[in-house]
Amino acid sequence: MTALTDRSRVWAVLGPTNTGKTYLAVERMLGYPSGMMGFPLRLLARENYERVARAKGAAKVALITGEEKILPPGASYFICTVESMPVGRPVDFLAIDEIQLCADPERGHVFTDRLLHARGREETLFLGAATMEPLLRRLLPDCLFETRPRFSRLTYTGPRKLTRLPRRSAIVAFSAGDVYAIAELVRRQRGGAAVVMGALSPRTRNAQVALYQGGEVDYLVATDAIGMGLNMDVDHVAFAAMEKFDGTRQRALRSSEVAQIAGRAGRYMTDGTFGTTADVGPLPTELVDRVEGHQFQTVRTIQWRNGALDFSSVAALHNSLNAPAGLDVLRRTRDAPDQTALEALTREDDIRALARGREAVALLWDVCRVPDFRKIHEQSHIRLQGQIYRHLTSRAGRLPPDWIAGHVKRLDSVDGDIHTLTDRIASIRVWTYVAHQNDWLSDAEHWRARTRAIEDRLSDAMHERLTQRFVDRRTAVLMRKLHDREALTAVVDRTGGVRVEDQFVGRLEGFTFTPERGGGGRGDRAVLNAALKALHGEIGRRIVALETADDAAFALADDGAIHWQGVAVARLGRGPAPLRPAVELPANDLLAGERAQRVRGRLAAWLERLVRRELAPLLATHRAEALSGAARGIAYQVTEALGTVPRAAVADQLGTLTRADRKALARLHIRLGVESVFMPPLLKPSSQRLRALLWAASVGALPPPAAPAGRVSFRVEAAAAPADPAVAEVYYRVLGYRLLAGRVVRADMLERFAAGLRQAVREAGRGAEAAALPAALPPMLGVSVEEAEGLCRALGFRTWRDDAGAVRLRADRGGRKARPKGRPETAAERRRRVAAGQARAADSPFAVLAEKARA
Repeated sequence: MTALTDRSRVWAVLGPTNTGKTYLAVERMLGYPSGMMGFPLRLLARENYERVARAKGAAKVALITGEEKILPPGASYFICTVESMPVGRPVDFLAIDEIQLCADPERGHVFTDRLLHARGREETLFLGAATMEPLLRRLLPDCLFETRPRFSRLTYTGPRKLTRLPRRSAIVAFSAGDVYAIAELVRRQRGGAAVVMGALSPRTRNAQVALYQGGEVDYLVATDAIGMGLNMDVDHVAFAAMEKFDGTRQRALRSSEVAQIAGRAGRYMTDGTFGTTADVGPLPTELVDRVEGHQFQTVRTIQWRNGALDFSSVAALHNSLNAPAGLDVLRRTRDAPDQTALEALTREDDIRALARGREAVALLWDVCRVPDFRKIHEQSHIRLQGQIYRHLTSRAGRLPPDWIAGHVKRLDSVDGDIHTLTDRIASIRVWTYVAHQNDWLSDAEHWRARTRAIEDRLSDAMHERLTQRFVDRRTAVLMRKLHDREALTAVVDRTGGVRVEDQFVGRLEGFTFTPERGGGGRGDRAVLNAALKALHGEIGRRIVALETADDAAFALADDGAIHWQGVAVARLGRGPAPLRPAVELPANDLLAGERAQRVRGRLAAWLERLVRRELAPLLATHRAEALSGAARGIAYQVTEALGTVPRAAVADQLGTLTRADRKALARLHIRLGVESVFMPPLLKPSSQRLRALLWAASVGALPPPAAPAGRVSFRVEAAAAPADPAVAEVYYRVLGYRLLAGRVVRADMLERFAAGLRQAVREAGRGAEAAALPAALPPMLGVSVEEAEGLCRALGFRTWRDDAGAVRLRADRGGRKARPKGRPETAAERRRRVAAGQARAADSPFAVLAEKARA
């Protein structure tokens, strides 16, 4: 206790929030050569330390909290948490903030001790609520009192929906789950919120408050932690709950607690308002009158615990802690965490054996006072306190560095979600407190630096997680603009990024705008409207650029999409004929009516030139003249099939062709093969790819995979063909291939293979038993001998193996002889011809697909 002088005076400055009490105390302290102030929160101590350091210089100011100590050798001013005040150090001025916390069940006895025993040599000042005045008058008869009115008015405005709360509002809930849920809703509707809870580290809370104070968000979601002197520009406080869990039970808020929290609204001369939100209805009239008029029930009793502890033995310590209070206004504190830990540890035999002698008992009490910032792991924390005490009473007398390192290392990770980081921060704060006990560690400075660095990293990561989860800066900026009724400015950059008020809101690719995913709130709709205005002009400019672009700027992708400058702007659709596809534009409100017609017309012109260039032989058949009916029929079927038909499908027409017809078809690049009728110029890869896309568009199917490049034959499974065998056969025929014996063979190579077989049979002679499979034929198609044997059978040859295992073959077509020229057609032949014609019609690619659709 500081020795008093004759001039020493004790006075109390009381009143509601926003009365300038703390400001007054700091100014008075700065007028003395030395001073000390005790604050209820480490956060407040740090804030006022920085203020005093700016005024007096850092070399003259000390900061003392349980987890942080800055002690310059020549310090004259000490800014502390109430628990950490070095009350034995004489100072001229001493002040305690929030003195009404004397009534707090958990920490009240510490404030009461300072109220009764801590004094400055010249002046002692107690700051707090006016509810303490009668009790202070009884305990401190010589105390002078000053009651200060609130600078601004505090007005009740009733309940409001969360989505209709005004800007610069603080929304108060009393559990982490409720705080996070409300913050998520505010993010979706209003762009985001800062989060303040007692479980956050001071560094994280400062960062979140700075987020709010800097105007990046207009809403703050908090627990009652904001009630203790956090200075913020809050215009409205909305209670999302009116009950809290006080560590023992769920209870309704007292009127003084409501006023303490609601009093955060309004700053200096700016009036503030308060009300309710979420599912909380109107507040009772009596409660509103009390809060607005600052009229509350006075504090009748305060918490007390004997400060003169006896460390001569464990039993003596227990007895001194349980000593009765001397006055009826002092209520002896029960179940304080440090006393609970002492009782638990001294029930253990080895602890009692170690705690012998004054120093050992005093050390045990110091260990019991190590705070549990986690709050939910009481037994785990008591076990940790026991381990600490056992190490400190061992022969080394210090905490083992490797033991500390093991605990600290597990916490040195910024991975995990918000809940994980919260638990790690609480745990590292315990070790930061331990590191500030110089006598407990051999290298305390090292561990202080390390634990502080870990806490800072975790706190920064926590701030980042909270911001990522609960802040949408884009929507926050835009909602602020909307509130101020300002027009939103939108631009489209060179890469197609669309920005509204310099916030990225989506991307324009080709003529399609893809907005960034939002929450669907009012801000998103306003953003879209602003973006559409900018996009309307940009779309017009792009249409002009597309109309004047060279054909080289366009390309046809493997999925049937038409690309312009590398971006898909349309796709092939079903047209009046396979060689005349439609151009389909995606559904797009930005590209409709006359604009869509302009884009569609330019792309159709390019596509027509592409087809004319790549598939010129097919188009030439339409312009052919002087063809007989049979030749014209063959040319028509080949064109409809996009270049390839089986010979059997046109066998009747082939039988009636004249020499002139055959020459005319040859000039049209139509080759009349033994197995197929096809157009060799269309077998190059670019023509095959285009025909595949045209076929897919004409039948309304997805484009199948292209044939393997450079292969003249391949297995069906190697090309991921359509699942339906009939459709697969038609598809490969469109590409200029034939599907035989599970193998796909290009039409021209199939002709060469079949010709080789026929030649082998002819050279073997009519009297020979059989011809041998020429050795050169399988490699020509890149097939094995077994696969070649299957192809031979599919082509109408009978095969077997001789004694040596070689493949032997013989022609075995089993076909009927052709009708002699000039002989009239019989009725039976006519019936067969009609049936064959119907089969050929049914064999066309589009007939096959139509039949599949009907099925």
